[in-house]
Amino acid sequence: MSDRSTDGVVPHDCAEGVVSHDCAEGVVPHDLCAEHVRLAYDDHEVIADLSVRIPPGRITAIVGANACGKSTLLRALARLLRPKGGVVRLDGEDIHRLSTKDVATQLGILPQQPVSPEGITVADLVARGRYPHQRWFRQWSEGDEVAVAEALLATNTLDLATRPVDELSGGQRQRVWIAMALAQGTDILLLDEPTTFLDLAHQVEVLDLLTDLNQARGRTIVLVVHDLNQACRYSHHLVAMKGGAIVAEGRPSEIVSEALVAEVFDLVSRVVPDPVSGTPMVVPVGRHLDVNAEAARGAGPALVGGRVPVPRQPATMAGA
Repeated sequence: MSDRSTDGVVPHDCAEGVVSHDCAEGVVPHDLCAEHVRLAYDDHEVIADLSVRIPPGRITAIVGANACGKSTLLRALARLLRPKGGVVRLDGEDIHRLSTKDVATQLGILPQQPVSPEGITVADLVARGRYPHQRWFRQWSEGDEVAVAEALLATNTLDLATRPVDELSGGQRQRVWIAMALAQGTDILLLDEPTTFLDLAHQVEVLDLLTDLNQARGRTIVLVVHDLNQACRYSHHLVAMKGGAIVAEGRPSEIVSEALVAEVFDLVSRVVPDPVSGTPMVVPVGRHLDVNAEAARGAGPALVGGRVPVPRQPATMAGA
């Protein structure tokens, strides 16, 4: 199957002059897209011909099985991987023709498992987000100080400012890295699996933070995420990939189905409404829980009224 539903989003070529009406007032988001890109590591081709446009001012989640090309696509959008063919455009310009500093003032990237310098404090790490704004004639300013303080406040890390980063918990550390990206002051934020290795509470904390940033500041956020249910709950736009290609994209409520999950993840599932958000919730079935399938193969009883029948044992006399 292939469902490139985009809810008014142009899927192939960059639209000019697009402004999202859902963005924070006064914010005109930048436009980011890939046109027919071919991506490879040396001679190993990961993506052959892919086009996608990131909806400005929205949260986009990229999902798919391992090794499907999710992180490779994100690296290309972030200007970390040069396409072998095609082009990535930022506001209509080839992103590789722009200077590194110009890109860094418009687009921030948080890679998988970033590593901080040993012993660096939270405040010093977050301050590094201001480096793209420095010039030989303009060094650290009051504006930089304000940007760092606002980033610490937004991520609830101000009380951690003097602590070494390597002493923090996983959830605290991830919030600090997001604070650094916020201090960078970019309208586009790309994150590669920002919830990996975090416990459930910290996963929700990070995703709630990203939602706050999108709603309050109109930032365009793109994240690679493994948890399909979290992707459905937190994103406006979903991109589902398999084998280096986009299988479907659009609103989660419009494209997520049992057929899509089977195609992308090779998984039997049931898709039901999330009882909290109302968004699609994928419930995996699995071989050992698909009772009807096992019964069809003669491996067990079929469901009766939604339950497995339990044979009644004949009554026995006490002490028999």
